[in-house]
Formats: sequence, structure tokens, C-alpha cells
Amino acid sequence: MKVALCFLISYEHVIHKEHLWIQWIEQIKNIINVYIHYTDYSKIKSSWIKSHVLPTKYICKTDYKHVVSAYFSLMSFALKNKENKWFCFLTESCCPIISPYHFKEMFYNNYNYSIIKYDFISWNPLYINRANLKYIPPKYHLCNNPWFTLCREHVVKCKLFYLQNNSLYSLICKGIIANESIFAIILHKENNIINRESYIVDWKRMESPTSPYTFREKDLTRDILFIEEYKKDKNIMFIRKIGKEFPDEILKKYIFSDKIKYFNYTHLKYFLLFIFLFSTIATLFIIK
Repeated sequence: MKVALCFLISYEHVIHKEHLWIQWIEQIKNIINVYIHYTDYSKIKSSWIKSHVLPTKYICKTDYKHVVSAYFSLMSFALKNKENKWFCFLTESCCPIISPYHFKEMFYNNYNYSIIKYDFISWNPLYINRANLKYIPPKYHLCNNPWFTLCREHVVKCKLFYLQNNSLYSLICKGIIANESIFAIILHKENNIINRESYIVDWKRMESPTSPYTFREKDLTRDILFIEEYKKDKNIMFIRKIGKEFPDEILKKYIFSDKIKYFNYTHLKYFLLFIFLFSTIATLFIIK
């Protein structure tokens, strides 16, 4: 079983904390596949990014307010690998905020579940034309956080929705910011969904009407307190938006500090299993 890390990058065509991603992935590389959707290959300078980009035929024209096609293209390509059971959608400003060992444990415990936060919309669709919701029944007036993790079953359902309801799919996607509604519309009746945040994101210090706060280095004390509070949620795996200048040392504290803890826990389990098996065999010989 593997996890598909599905990146959507644009603008500068970099991943802000690429070096940390590489270190993080290296420690659990046996369960990780990386897929990257871009908009302009000529802007990519990183050899690591180039080694993971989608084939040209899977690259879709996108812009800030219309990106659903890129999500679905990533899904379609990553689905080809039948080992992929979890699909994590990420941007260039995302970074892991838990250790690779903790992430691996979460994957094994939840690979049949999607983790996506969704609810009914809080705006009037007659005045705010997001996802063209005004043209569809109120029971589908839903919104979801734009970055999430889907299990394989739900990725397949998204693909089937596209194939079987193409006119509805097209109608929704012609509206702006459809990526923050279409997944809730498709999956809201599913049982195996954890309706929680899995990304740390600060919507209180917004930088524009549609963009959350970017963690840089200008308010580190407040940023650390914010991260610490969010990390109390057991479903948190990533953080966005991380600026290139945000200190690596702070992120490393969360990403790599519990390596020994998870290493020891894993080996302790095997040690106890060995003791149990040894005791059982020894007992059988004594009885004989």
C-alpha cells in the first residue's frame, strides 16, 4: 500500500520547502509516490520536481479560480498505480508538520478513510457565484476545504462522477473556486469520511478575500502558538501556507523530533511479539 502525494504548483514553479520534503519522504519512501501538476514546464528549475511531473498529456490549463481539472488529472494518473490507497492533495506552500513515522502510522490506521472538512455554505449563492451553486438544488449547496486526503474508493467515485455526470461537473466547474465545493457535493453521502481538518491553516489573518495567512518569520511567537494549538487535533498532517523564509528549524522540530519515539515504539512491538512467540514455543516443549 502506498500514499500518492499530489502537488499542484504554479507561478514560480517551486516547492517552498522542497529540501524538507525530500528528507521527510526519504524516511518512508517505500510507501510514497509523488505526482506534480504544473502549468509551465519551462519555469521548473528543480531536478527533483522534474522527476515527478505528470506526463504532458495530463497537464490542464488552470488559473487561481479554476483548478478542478488539475485535481482530476492528478487523480486519473495516480489511480493507474493500484498500490496507491491514499491521495494527499498539496500546494507548493504545503509542508509536513508531523514526523514521517507518525504519518505512516496514520496511513495504516486510516487508509480506507478520507479526511476532508466540509459543511453547508455560509454565503448566499444568488450573490456569490462560487461553483455555480445557484443553479443546483439547495441540498448540494456545500463547501469543502480545498486541500485534503482521499482514500482510493473516493477517488474512484470522483472519477465516476466526472464520467457519468459530465454536464453537472462542467456546470459546477464553470463557476469560480469550484474546487471548494465539488468534492463535498460528490462525497457528502459517504460513510468512511473523517470530517475534520488535516492541514493547519490560518483563516483569521487572511491576506486577501480568498487567501489564508502565509507563515513567514515576522510573527514567530504567534505562529508557534497557533501551530501548537492546531496540532492537538490527531488528524493534522500538513501545514499551509508556508513561506520560503519561514525558519526550517521550527518545522524540523515537528517533522523530525519524534523519530526516536516512533523508532522505539515500532521495535518494542516486534520485541514483545518475539517474547510472546518464544514463551509459547517454550511452554509447548515443557508440556511435551
